Formats: sequence, structure tokens, C-alpha cells
Amino acid sequence: MGVLEIVFGVILLLFALGIIAVVLLQEGRQAGLSGVIQGGADSFLAKNKARTVDAFLSRSTKFIAIVFFVMTIVMNIVVALMAK
Repeated sequence: MGVLEIVFGVILLLFALGIIAVVLLQEGRQAGLSGVIQGGADSFLAKNKARTVDAFLSRSTKFIAIVFFVMTIVMNIVVALMAK
């Protein structure tokens, strides 16, 4: 296993952990429904803050996932070229 493969592997591992962390930090789709059922009252500022944080986490998830898949494809191409 070459140094380049190890570097790509570590980068992929970091992006995989990043995807896991960002997805776990996101609020569930039905979280607002449980607040209504339980009678929880959110202020206007709390709702807007949650939306911006949730929107940021959503964008981050998409970005990290795209980079992860591109890095996986690039790593496979590099490994295949090095094997020749």
C-alpha cells in the first residue's frame, strides 16, 4: 500500500466521520409535530435559529457527501492506474 493510498484513505475516513456527525446533528423531520402535540411553545427567534442551523447542516451534508463520493471515485482511479 502506497503513501498516496494511505493519504486518500485517511481523507475518506475523515469525510465519512464528518457525514456521520452532520447527519446526527440534524433535527428530525417530525420534531415540530411532537412540539405541537406536547404543547411546546417556541418563540419566533427560536424557530428562525433552528431553521438556519438546520439549513446549514443540510447544505453541509450535501457538500460533504459530494466530496466523499468524488474522492472515492478519484481514489479508485488512482489505485487502478498505480496497479498497471
